[in-house]
Parts: sequence; C-alpha cells; structure tokens
Amino acid sequence: MPGDEIRLTAKGRATRARIVQAASVLMFERGVAGTSTEDVRESAGVSNSQLYHYFSDKNELVRAVIAHQTQQVFDAQQPLLGQLDSFEALESWRDLLIGLQRQRDCRGGCPIGSLASELADSDEEARKLLVTGFARWESAIRDGLASMRDRGELRPDADPDHLALVVLTALQGGLLLTETRRDVAPLHAGLNAAIAYVRSHAI
Repeated sequence: MPGDEIRLTAKGRATRARIVQAASVLMFERGVAGTSTEDVRESAGVSNSQLYHYFSDKNELVRAVIAHQTQQVFDAQQPLLGQLDSFEALESWRDLLIGLQRQRDCRGGCPIGSLASELADSDEEARKLLVTGFARWESAIRDGLASMRDRGELRPDADPDHLALVVLTALQGGLLLTETRRDVAPLHAGLNAAIAYVRSHAI
C-alpha cells in the first residue's frame, strides 16, 4: 500500500523520507494549500510514479508531514523536553525555544501549530493527528511537573495536567505573536508568565 514503510527496502525508505522532507519544508514555508504535489516532486527529485508509489494522494502526504514535523519538533527540544523536572530545567527549555526562534529570524512559528491553523477546520483526520502531536508535547511537560510534585517541590494539590496545558498554551500563543511581530519578546513573556504560574504552586 502507498505509504506503507514496513515492506520498503532501504532505498525505498530513503526515497520516501526524501519526499516527506521536501514536502515538510515546502509546507512550512508556503502552507499546505500553497504546496502542490508537483512542487514536492520537483523539490525531492522524484518522478510522478515514485511519488504516487509512496503516497496515494496529497492528503496521505500531509499525514506523513504531520508525523514528520511532530518528530522534528520533539527532536529539536531534546534532551531538555524529556527532563522538565525542575525550575532550572524549565528556564533552560525556555531559553532553548527562544534561541531556536532567533535562529529562524522568528519566521514560520511552530511547525505543528502552523499546520493546525491551516488544517484544523478543513481536515478532520489531520486535526486528530495534530491533537495527538500536541498531546505528546503536553505529556512531556506534564511528566516533568509531576516529578516535581512527587518530590515535594510543588504543592500536593498542584495539577500537572492543568499546569502543562497552561505552559503549552503560553508557548503556542507566544510563537504565533513572535512570528507575526518578528520579535521573540512575546514568546519570552508568555513562557515567563507560564513558569511564574508554575512557581506559584511551589512549596
């Protein structure tokens, strides 16, 4: 079946990965609507038959891009994202996120968030995949906060689920305004406010 990586050869996996990478870059820069399969084919350097061997249509390619971008976002934040179990770690993570935006000149925003803003109201299957991606991100934040509560650094009544949602919401809003204003100040302010809110639950 198109997109089935289980039975692909090493060469086939590499070709498929090249297509997904090309599509991810184009969709991040131009949006999903502004990226055609022909654009992807040319950028990846593959033929039509190769493209449609791995992906039956553009929708299937978009699903692969969502998975790819989600993984890229996680990889870019490691190992900090997996160790958000102290205020120092939260601040280091904040600094990493701000640094990543500076490297990109505040362009593009969040790769997952950009896809969500374009697809959430028009593609239900894509929306569900994006919800899963955000939930994975939120879960990583929650795990660190839960560790802080279990060690007695946060009050027993502190709710890691709620706190993680606040942090992720501040992050996404900050990324959107940072992209719009071409200035990291909104992201810095949003994350500082979120970390301060977490600190308000400290013992």
